Amino acid sequence: MKTLSSTGFAIFGAALIAISYGLARFAFGLFVPPIRDELELTPYVIGIIGALPLISFLLATAIAPFITDHLGARYTAMLSGMFGVGGLALISQATDALMLGMGVFACGICTGLMMPALTAAMQAVVKRSMHGRVSSVMNAGTSIGVIVAVPTVLFLAGAWRLAYLSFAILAGIGVIAAWLLLPSVSRITPGNAAPPPPISELPWSRLVRLSLFAFLMGFISSAYWIFAPDLVVTLGGLPSGATGWLWLSVGIAGLGGAVVADLADRNNPPITQALMLMMLAASLALLAASPGQPLLTVFSALVFGLAYMSLTGLYLMTGIRLLPGRLSVGPVLPFMAVSLGQASGSPVVGGLVDSFGYADAFAMFAALGILVAILSPFYPGHIAQAEEDEEDTGLQAAYDHQLQNEEGEPLEPVVDEDENADGAEKPAVNS
Repeated sequence: MKTLSSTGFAIFGAALIAISYGLARFAFGLFVPPIRDELELTPYVIGIIGALPLISFLLATAIAPFITDHLGARYTAMLSGMFGVGGLALISQATDALMLGMGVFACGICTGLMMPALTAAMQAVVKRSMHGRVSSVMNAGTSIGVIVAVPTVLFLAGAWRLAYLSFAILAGIGVIAAWLLLPSVSRITPGNAAPPPPISELPWSRLVRLSLFAFLMGFISSAYWIFAPDLVVTLGGLPSGATGWLWLSVGIAGLGGAVVADLADRNNPPITQALMLMMLAASLALLAASPGQPLLTVFSALVFGLAYMSLTGLYLMTGIRLLPGRLSVGPVLPFMAVSLGQASGSPVVGGLVDSFGYADAFAMFAALGILVAILSPFYPGHIAQAEEDEEDTGLQAAYDHQLQNEEGEPLEPVVDEDENADGAEKPAVNS
């Protein structure tokens, strides 16, 4: 196995996330108009199918820690990639709703397994002082994947089968690369780290509030992810190829989400969440009000991309902070809540579109977004906000607080790289 540097691992991880999240999961909405037309599917059926990868993502995420512990990072990532290859290939050959649903369900499993595999590998090959930066780069892979999907719809308008076949080939290349470049290690925890607090001592009130807000954000955002391209084609009369500019805007704006989330952690998380939820609601309302205006639809997508990626980054940091010592739960809990919200929201949006039309359905979800934003003062801020200074905020600080000593202080990395077993900055790797 070739050992990657921290920078190399971050770039490689972002590439795998781009395939598993950007292409296998979020690109689906981009191709809904031609898929719906060719397979003659109703919005409600599309909503049901759109929920399937989110359900399989939840199932895969729930068992991912056990799979990673038994198979190791390399083979878990390869398993994820093989589900991606199979799912994307199945979508490219779909002839009915059942076959399409099976394909997107497999893609959800791919998504759910990839990040835990990369997190385990990161703990083994990347210095702990770099975990925040590496995670930020890898998380940007979602936006990169969305951007990569855009040329296929711009230059292959209507050729969604060829587009998904090309995605399957990219996923296959990712499987080979994971076999060559990732270590075959399970999760690594320094020997001098204190055990996590007992279940009875967890901040359950804060965890419940975080999960509820993440669920509701996922519920609201499902309208855009699944139905925004179909809305501008059906209601606005834009050509299918023009929807590529929507996803390009979402991807580009999403790259700034990590910066906004980091700033939120340094200032006031509840206020930032309220602002981002209002932006999310505004993007839905603007799209529904002006679906036939290309510039306004692109602006709507920019607002949505920035708001969505900022909120997921904020929820990630809050989950890590609320669950110190639980490396396999803290970063995953909020994403599971978001996915559960999206899985619940997708068929609801489809049903509302069938009953009331796109404009009214999006307006209802925008109103819900405003209501949730008003409730943002209940969002859990820092646990010990008064005791923290600016240096103790941001994604890296959240990761630093994941591992603590017996006194509850952040675990200091061992400077001597030869003492890897005691939590050195560069742990040993099993290849």
